[in-house]
Amino acid sequence: MSEADADIRRVLTIAFRGHSELNLLDLERFFSFDMEWVAPHEAEQAVNQLTAKGWLLNEQQTVRLAVELGDVSVPLGWFPRPSRLLSPPHAVTEEGAVSAAPPSVQSKTVAPAIVEVARPDETSLDPRARLTKRLVRFISRSSGLEVAELERRAQRKITAFHHITPWLAYALVAREQGLGMDDIADALAVV
Repeated sequence: MSEADADIRRVLTIAFRGHSELNLLDLERFFSFDMEWVAPHEAEQAVNQLTAKGWLLNEQQTVRLAVELGDVSVPLGWFPRPSRLLSPPHAVTEEGAVSAAPPSVQSKTVAPAIVEVARPDETSLDPRARLTKRLVRFISRSSGLEVAELERRAQRKITAFHHITPWLAYALVAREQGLGMDDIADALAVV
């Protein structure tokens, strides 16, 4: 296995940790914003190249692994060369054959995915859940972000952290926007 092949396997091991499939846009954001492996304008090219070279399958904005990665070790602090993501080698299967995505998958044009938005749960046992709408309005007013953008960012937090409530996801978004956490705690104060 070449060093370039090993790097791509490490990248995909990190990206798909705990997931069998990812949203295309989430994978692009992961490469550029989360890991800072490539510039934002290069992330789409990286995913397209990984698909064209047989590493990934892209079906209706859902990306899955096209090859079995095997046991991959990722050293602490490791990061790939951006050139390897932008011009990856062809994927090689366990048997040594070169893998390529089916032409119909490579050239398929798909509509953007619709992400399920984190909505306040009025029936939750957590007393703060009923205050989530108030928190969203407060963050929107204070940060200048549209409610739809706040919902998108909160959903990314929920997806990343798995076991957090919507109100906590919104509070994390507020913190990223530089809002004072004392104000957020006051907005969440249970009356």
